[in-house]
Amino acid sequence: MTVASGTWSADADGVVRFPSGRMVRGRGLRRPLPEGPEPTFAVHLLGRRPPAVPWESQWLRWPDFRLPADGQEARSVLAEAWRRAAVDRVEVACGGGRGRTGTALACLAVLDGVPADEAVAYVRRHYHPGAVETPWQRRFVRRFGER
Repeated sequence: MTVASGTWSADADGVVRFPSGRMVRGRGLRRPLPEGPEPTFAVHLLGRRPPAVPWESQWLRWPDFRLPADGQEARSVLAEAWRRAAVDRVEVACGGGRGRTGTALACLAVLDGVPADEAVAYVRRHYHPGAVETPWQRRFVRRFGER
């Protein structure tokens, strides 16, 4: 697959390259915006509505250390992020950038063809070793592949 020029650089901070070539940046919203191009689409994984950003974004209600408030909505939002990552600079972000962001990135890996039982390890290898922080987040990723 040829990745469009509107996507991330593979060596940019926080960017995960999936097997298809799609790239998604993960980050913590409590940290400053990284240097370089801004996202063109973001998914914010927070318990409360996030502040507005100058690019298109979608809020997925997801309290810290928990699971998404609505699993079907999570699947829909993450599927949209995965589709858009083929041509856009997609960012997935929570407060700290590890648990919820890592879980969402692992779900995107499943959508990209990584087996669900390998997706957490894939994200820990390609994003951050502490990604996906809780047992229920790991279970959510495994079950994400069953839907």
